[in-house]
Amino acid sequence: MNNQNRREFLKELTYVGGGILTFGAFSEATGRVRKKKGSKMRFGLVTYLWGKDWGLAELIGNCKKAGILGVELRTEHAHGVESNLSSKERREVKKRFSDSEVELVGLGTNFSFHYADSEKVKKDIAGAQNYIKLSYDVGGSGVKVKPNDLPAEVEREKTINQIGRSLKKLGSFAADYGQEVRLEVHGQCSELPTIKAIMEIVEHPNVGVCWNCNPEDLTGKGLEYNFNLVKESLGSTVHIRELNVGPYPYQQLMKLLAAVDYDGWILLEARTEPEDRVKALVEQRKLWEQMILQVKA
Repeated sequence: MNNQNRREFLKELTYVGGGILTFGAFSEATGRVRKKKGSKMRFGLVTYLWGKDWGLAELIGNCKKAGILGVELRTEHAHGVESNLSSKERREVKKRFSDSEVELVGLGTNFSFHYADSEKVKKDIAGAQNYIKLSYDVGGSGVKVKPNDLPAEVEREKTINQIGRSLKKLGSFAADYGQEVRLEVHGQCSELPTIKAIMEIVEHPNVGVCWNCNPEDLTGKGLEYNFNLVKESLGSTVHIRELNVGPYPYQQLMKLLAAVDYDGWILLEARTEPEDRVKALVEQRKLWEQMILQVKA
């Protein structure tokens, strides 16, 4: 990079910190930075493994130390943010986050809608509704659910239709609480054409796709083709794994997200078990920041 290009690049980059990078072209006339596409993405954590045994206060404290300013709380973990909380306890959870720099992005549940047993489907719809209410009460913005599978004894199209209708019902319910239903690309529904088919049935603005960085993303015609199948349906969360583990093309994914001016959360759903998780979080955040720098360079 020559000196002139380097000066132009530095004009375009503003580091905000804490996992947030802002990029823009500096206007000499106004003295303002004009943000570029992809500049609104933020980096956060899913408490799948790295936060599973942290109480709420410890979780918030560790996220702050690591510069992680957003978190999706998995249910049935040590933080204890569950649908059985009293009104008082819900207010206390909300206050903990509002008093901190860490944002509660939402709640991660395991509710699914593929079951051949209609009573199980009804039970999981009701369960998801309870967590939508909980997310609203504690200051979150949405709830993650799963499709999840394609029972062999049921016609594929019938299951896809059932999942789509269940999500549409949840979307209407979530709209009353200002919440988003986040459909994680998961299970036997992990192929993106299947998710696209489900979302064509849903057709509700309060239901979005939670990209999940699965091996299936790379099958068929490849990542870009599969990404394009659902890019118009992306919700406010993307799940990633450790950026320096495995062959997944995260750099290409960040480029694709920036191209559609994605403004949601890139949430680390780590699978390893490092000795020092706070240190590991810092490392992953910095790796992500470097990837975003390359996208904008």
